[in-house]
Amino acid sequence: MLKQQLLKKKLLLKFHFKMVSNMNLRSLPCVVFMVILITAVCVAGTVGKISGTIRDAKSGQPLIGVNVSILGTSMGAATDVNGYYVILNIPPGEYSLKVSMIGYKGIQLNNVPVHVDFTTTQDFSLTQTILESDKEVLVMGRRPDIQRDRTSTMSVVSSDEIEKMPVTDFNELINLQAGVIDGHFRGGRAGEVTYMLDGISVSDPYDGNLAVEIENSSILEVKVISGTFSAEYGQAMSGIVNVITKTGGDKYHLNADFYSGDYVSKHTTPFYNIDDIDPTAIYSGEMSVTGPISFIQNTSFYLSGRKTASDGYLYGKAEFMPSDSSDMDDPDSDNWTIARTGSGKDITMNPNEKVSYTGKISTQLSKRITLDLQGSYSDRRWKDYNHYFKYNPYGTAKKYQDRYQYSAGITHILKQNTFYTLKYNYLYNHYESYVYKDPYDDRYVSSQLLRRLGYGFYTGGMEMNHFYRDSRVGTVKWNLVSQLNRSNELKTGWEYRFNNLWLHEYDLYLNRTTNWKPNIYPAESVNNNEYRHKPRELACWLEDKVEFQRIILTLGLRWDYFDPDGVVPRDLRDPDGSYKKAVDPFKKAKIKQQLSPRLGMSYPITDKGAIHISYGNFFQIPNFEYLYYNSEFEVEGGGLNTIMGNADLEPMKTTIYQIGLQQMISRGLVLELTGYYKDIRDLVGTEIKELYILGDSYARYVNQDYGNVRGIAISITQNRVGVLSGALDYTYQVAEGNASDPKAVFYDQQSDPPRASEIQTVPLDWDQTHTLNLSLNLTDANWSAGLIVNFGSGLPYTPEYQNQRTAFENSERKPYTFNVDLNTKYILPINKARLTFYVQVKNLFDRLNAVDVFKDTGDPATSLIPTYIPEQPIHSLTDFLTRPDYYKAPRQVIFGIKVNL
Repeated sequence: MLKQQLLKKKLLLKFHFKMVSNMNLRSLPCVVFMVILITAVCVAGTVGKISGTIRDAKSGQPLIGVNVSILGTSMGAATDVNGYYVILNIPPGEYSLKVSMIGYKGIQLNNVPVHVDFTTTQDFSLTQTILESDKEVLVMGRRPDIQRDRTSTMSVVSSDEIEKMPVTDFNELINLQAGVIDGHFRGGRAGEVTYMLDGISVSDPYDGNLAVEIENSSILEVKVISGTFSAEYGQAMSGIVNVITKTGGDKYHLNADFYSGDYVSKHTTPFYNIDDIDPTAIYSGEMSVTGPISFIQNTSFYLSGRKTASDGYLYGKAEFMPSDSSDMDDPDSDNWTIARTGSGKDITMNPNEKVSYTGKISTQLSKRITLDLQGSYSDRRWKDYNHYFKYNPYGTAKKYQDRYQYSAGITHILKQNTFYTLKYNYLYNHYESYVYKDPYDDRYVSSQLLRRLGYGFYTGGMEMNHFYRDSRVGTVKWNLVSQLNRSNELKTGWEYRFNNLWLHEYDLYLNRTTNWKPNIYPAESVNNNEYRHKPRELACWLEDKVEFQRIILTLGLRWDYFDPDGVVPRDLRDPDGSYKKAVDPFKKAKIKQQLSPRLGMSYPITDKGAIHISYGNFFQIPNFEYLYYNSEFEVEGGGLNTIMGNADLEPMKTTIYQIGLQQMISRGLVLELTGYYKDIRDLVGTEIKELYILGDSYARYVNQDYGNVRGIAISITQNRVGVLSGALDYTYQVAEGNASDPKAVFYDQQSDPPRASEIQTVPLDWDQTHTLNLSLNLTDANWSAGLIVNFGSGLPYTPEYQNQRTAFENSERKPYTFNVDLNTKYILPINKARLTFYVQVKNLFDRLNAVDVFKDTGDPATSLIPTYIPEQPIHSLTDFLTRPDYYKAPRQVIFGIKVNL
């Protein structure tokens, strides 16, 4: 019977591949037909499953018809003729299993863990009994030390584990995971990660960043994949972050969390004004409520809101105002005229303020159909530190971001071993940046006031740029999961995304021609660019998870289709057609598509160890900012001053090979060893194109950069024993490529004199050779303490002297970083309520960890510039060379209280 089923699937796959090769995939109707055809045969990673075998304790024979149910839910199953059962579509969490059969003693197993995309195996042996005599056996479950069906490197963090960590924001949580260095996953460039919320992508296609606000308190479980990943996941080459949010329950709960604090540091140099401590400089207030909706049967809700603000740790002084005018043209500084009309107040230059709301409603429409409605909204305002404006802080632009997202999903259980989900998600991400919102605001001043000495600060003027953009993305996704038999779990699905991207940026000017009133450069100017593009994406996948006693295989195939909705120049020497007066200077960008196979294998060598091997080809359309930048194809004359997008960029490609071992050393103590290699091709770079006009040129984005990453990761995890639990992971990694920045060639040609770009691989900017993370937790009934220790070897930099390179690119290393974070709390029960008092300290030892250095010394505090530059008349050279932005944040201390009702 099994051979017949395998033969049928083999023939079906052959038919699918033949259809793929013979169809004209550029025809959208054919594409839709193919998708429907594939999905007619077998959920995004939002659920897991429990399976196992039940036998007679005395004879060892499989038992037929044993009922296995999950307490508090309607989910359950009965064993087949082989004593096998499987329960699908289980959200992540811990559950209690009840096993019962007439004539046998029942069993209740508590604390059974379920994780997204994993199988939790629970076998049972039942003892015969007299019906009226023996009671049910109560057993406490425990987290399995070895995940037998894991075929790649990943970390799964539950809400309980997040609670113990000294983190307050989602990005902090992600950067604590092994293989992640400042947003770079396993040596890849930024923007090569797909973020998913409840199984559907919420990445901004413009830059690849997370497009929605996720609060740690709303997370039920987060899975971070830094190795290979299944065919279901696309548009990523380095990692997947899948967040499962909390849902309501059958009881009402109210939770509130308030904290405040400040940066407490002894380092007044380089951190100006850091000794002015304000206990409310950092604050956060958050509240959530969950429970049933009494007037709608089988319906629950989860609502939360949070407001947080921080004054930051980088300060300036309002010595100058943007309207101040200075005359520093005379060689004799005694004859200079310098206006200082500022108040002299200390002004924060990296403040951050945010409000966010999240809601979710879950309802069971029938015994087999559930509906989930989810939404979120956030509004953020902040500023980025600009060292040149230290004494003119009101001249820097403010940044604003508001975004919202909503989704609806239906889960339909067709039969015990088959279910599907259908989801729709819409997200909106709007960003804008300017000094004043109204471009005609009379407070704007002439750019001629934006003046400073060579190694000095601005004494007036302001940033004159306005930048606006928004991304609107609608996604429809369908998945089907079917447990065909004991050994085969088949998944298939399709996803359609329609994107709507708008961008408008322009500069302001004011002079005599505008009567000294601010004005916007005309639309045809290179200083005024606007576009709207509506690219479409379609994908489908087929995957079979084959689970045998001694081996688990994951075989997958993914197909991606992309219509860029853009044009490219016909003549690259006359991109806008203005030189030759071309009637039709543009042609439509080509449709892109590709097939990518995925293979993963886990081989349990004993009941205490398993080897996993995986391979995959991963494709990603470049971030849309590279496709549509300067869509008007305008070139600024006078040399090389312009970069141009390319809507015909090909997908970037990564091939990943990985092998790993999980080994239980003792109960609760697990060793994991992983080796990996990534071959990266067709990354975005720039090439220089000459115009017909002699001396003028521009840079254009093309697929020409490349790289490779290789490494070994070792981790040791100790599950809780008594009050102690912890984990230690070490990664040795080499990340090399011909360029870290897609604009590298453009910058090389702009230098004076122009320098040759690298043609060999060099260490990438984020190449951290040695990374060590240690986490320790002490947990008792009423108190806990958590410690996270991070060590990172120095990142590379390129030595320079007087702005001229003195060695190869990235041939030297910055200082290493070392950081310790602490989280302590005490729980005070009061009747049914619970008060939790906590203290979090980040950078416990207040260490100065460098993120940048002076390239002539390799040190963040010392430069050779004073050896050839005289002292500055307005502010000292030492003041200018004191760079607080060259360091990570100093020590931060917050005190908080949580209330749980």
